Amino acid sequence: MQLPLQITFRNIEHSDALEAKVRERAEDLDHCYGRIMSCHVIVEALHKHHRNGNQFHVRIDLTVPEAELIAKREPDENHAYTDVYVAIRDAFDAMRRQVEDYAQRERGEVKTHAGAMGLS
Repeated sequence: MQLPLQITFRNIEHSDALEAKVRERAEDLDHCYGRIMSCHVIVEALHKHHRNGNQFHVRIDLTVPEAELIAKREPDENHAYTDVYVAIRDAFDAMRRQVEDYAQRERGEVKTHAGAMGLS
């Protein structure tokens, strides 16, 4: 990465373990695509729920040449992120897919589907 990784914790105390996990996952992205210019990760605890405990929102803003990629994982009705590590994992997995797709487009690789080639 050209600029240092930025990590912001909102409504949650700073944790060395959480920071280490975010740094580890960000380094994995940097190895996946070496032209990342900057990365900002926000880990946020949303309002407290008495029945379900805390719910977490994770957002990753990544700047690459000629684009900004955003991945976020927030609790919803179907999947509440009550484990911050799961929210971090899922957000970084989603970002990795975006980075891989971006790198393929940059290289001019185009995905072909079986139907497009006349195959059934």
